[in-house]
Amino acid sequence: MQRKIIHIDMDAFFASVEQRDFPELRGKCIAVGGNEERGVIATASYEARKYGVGSAMSSVVAKRKCPQLIFVKPRFHVYKEVSDQIRAIFLEYTNLVEPLSLDEAFLDVTQNHKNIEIATDIAKEIKQKIKDRTNLTASAGISFNKFLAKIASDYNKPDGLYVITPKMAESFIHTLPIKKFHGIGKVTAERMQMMGIHTGLDLKNLTLEKLLREFGKSGQYYYNIVRGIDFREVNPARLRKSSGSETTFSHDLETLEEMQIALFPLMEDVWNWSLKTTIYGRTLTVKIKYNDFTVSTKSKSASFPIKNRVLFDQICNDLLAEGYSSQKPVRLLGVSISNLENNQKRIGTQLEIPFKEML
Repeated sequence: MQRKIIHIDMDAFFASVEQRDFPELRGKCIAVGGNEERGVIATASYEARKYGVGSAMSSVVAKRKCPQLIFVKPRFHVYKEVSDQIRAIFLEYTNLVEPLSLDEAFLDVTQNHKNIEIATDIAKEIKQKIKDRTNLTASAGISFNKFLAKIASDYNKPDGLYVITPKMAESFIHTLPIKKFHGIGKVTAERMQMMGIHTGLDLKNLTLEKLLREFGKSGQYYYNIVRGIDFREVNPARLRKSSGSETTFSHDLETLEEMQIALFPLMEDVWNWSLKTTIYGRTLTVKIKYNDFTVSTKSKSASFPIKNRVLFDQICNDLLAEGYSSQKPVRLLGVSISNLENNQKRIGTQLEIPFKEML
């Protein structure tokens, strides 16, 4: 049976919530996160994006691009409440909901609670319910696997809907710029372009052996997706990327304060996963990658699962301060938990939620 996968992505989620709740911000260039002097932007409004302002950009660079930019302090508790409203809508249609972050998720609607045959109809209903209940817009991508559904949701933003059918998949992938491929990060895309790989068709012309030689195990993934092959299931228990468990920044972070701000949504993501799954870890790890690609990884273990949010945040920030070298700018941060337990049962001392790059 051909699967029916929907990817829902809220439009400029944090910024849109702020503009919804504060009318004086509507139509203005706003950035959520950090402050004007130093910090990192979590989300920019579409008005600000026209000036080149984007997420993970330093406040200084953003202000230079858009002098009229208004900085707004994030209200993560509000975003979480809205995210829960949206998730409740998803669950009206299917239990197979895989949240990637507070503002995006995959849904498998092949079999659904309402017995609606056409996935596009479900996506339209979900978009309308989100608008009616939250006064926010979402974009939807529909296809037969997760890779293509994710790409489709970006196609007509904001408030978009796009379908990639099996018949059109091959030609769509062939013409897709390599930098648009979900799962190919900025650094890898630049490397591919230096190799003469600019589109999906260019990538498809490489043999599996060549891809494995150049990109290691990731070569198999690239070989598959460029052929529209993606058997990954929608997994409700999977760790969400939200602001991600690992984030590569478009501009290097220079100060510890910038890093502490950037670390918060990563901690939020991992903590929310624990709350939803009731799986908690004894070990916390913070990963720092510098602009020279050297990596510092610091971990701390407790004799008990860490179920206290204050303690969780304190350990993460202590590990960040311990691992940080003020001599080098930082390009990537990550948070993970390991030595997991669920209902007093040990899941595995070596089991670790892998870092995932926010793409």
